[in-house]
Amino acid sequence: MDHIKTQASLYTQLIENIGEDPTRDGLLDTPMRAAKALDFLTRGYNQTLDDVVNNAIFESSNDEMVIVQDIEVYSMCEHHMLPFIGKCHVAYLPTGNVIGLSKIARIVDMYASRLQIQENLTSQIACAIEKITQPRGVGVIVEAKHLCMMMRGVQKQNSVMKTSMMLGAFRSDHRTRAEFLRLISH
Repeated sequence: MDHIKTQASLYTQLIENIGEDPTRDGLLDTPMRAAKALDFLTRGYNQTLDDVVNNAIFESSNDEMVIVQDIEVYSMCEHHMLPFIGKCHVAYLPTGNVIGLSKIARIVDMYASRLQIQENLTSQIACAIEKITQPRGVGVIVEAKHLCMMMRGVQKQNSVMKTSMMLGAFRSDHRTRAEFLRLISH
């Protein structure tokens, strides 16, 4: 809890530095609320892949593609500490093991709950799924809108960034990659 108090103190300084009065009614509790919000938004630093997966790996004879699509993504860009928001699509080709469905979303959340760039987030998710399931291949696509591009800078409201990471059969077999892309298209 000491780190929350330290962060709250820093938020008080920020509020003062922009010319506001941190003691006025509307801002009185803002430093503590902001510190708690930042702690929540960066909770991924306190999680490990093993903790998130929690042994939810199950034997399965399925060797066909498993896809979880439209997983909500909320992260903060490491350059401006502004949110980027979107969705993630994850696919893998099992080789005797499958991962619990909710664990895929939890892996996405763990990495998204760190200061990030979307390119690294996509790669981290793919590598984690590969490490945990030992599949024939993994495909991950993240689509997101970045508030650092929408609220400041070039102020482009409708731009969407798409990143992908293809490992194993998703990289080497164009038919596998094409099936994944076809199945996630709306």
